[in-house]
Amino acid sequence: MNSHQTDAPVRRPSIPSSIAQGRIIAIGRHLDPASVLAIGEALAAGGIHVFEVTMNSASALEAIGALTARFGPDELLVGAGTVLDEAQAQAAVDAGARFVVMPHFDVRIVEWAVRREVPSFPGAFTPTEILAAWRAGASAVKLFPASAVGPTFLRELHGPLPQIPLIPTGGVTVENAPAFIAAGALAVGMGSWLTGGGDPAVIRERATAVVAALAAAR
Repeated sequence: MNSHQTDAPVRRPSIPSSIAQGRIIAIGRHLDPASVLAIGEALAAGGIHVFEVTMNSASALEAIGALTARFGPDELLVGAGTVLDEAQAQAAVDAGARFVVMPHFDVRIVEWAVRREVPSFPGAFTPTEILAAWRAGASAVKLFPASAVGPTFLRELHGPLPQIPLIPTGGVTVENAPAFIAAGALAVGMGSWLTGGGDPAVIRERATAVVAALAAAR
């Protein structure tokens, strides 16, 4: 057996440039549809142009629809998070989501996304899970929960698996985000630290701060 065997070519949707270049995915949970546009405007004004709306709330599809009606994909790319099955993925894309994120790896969702040319970012934690998600056709893999292991773990993963773009998520803040990028992360997913308070002024201030911090880390 060839010990230097490489991954066979896999058809996978490309990573949106807003993620590859901006390096930050803002994550909004349990958003009030009445305030979601103000939050989106605050993120964009602060320099963050990717917004993941999690599906574990009754208003998620309404929020995704409102955001995609208001913002073009270059201004604010909207996706769906906490996608647990194909039905949720389909509903999110129908509402306007342009990428899907999962807290876990489900090969059926990844293959669904590949067939529809929708970028997918399944969650994984171990090298085995990460490689399986990549080989299934994930556009990138969400390292979750990232705060449990930190940037050093990501750097060690990047050694044997340099071809796999990783997006650490879970407990990412302005203090540790630059270290994750320096360790080789494609981007970081930022939830409660960035959007948890729901105050547009605070969100804009924090967005501006983390964009500047990541620019200095590159």
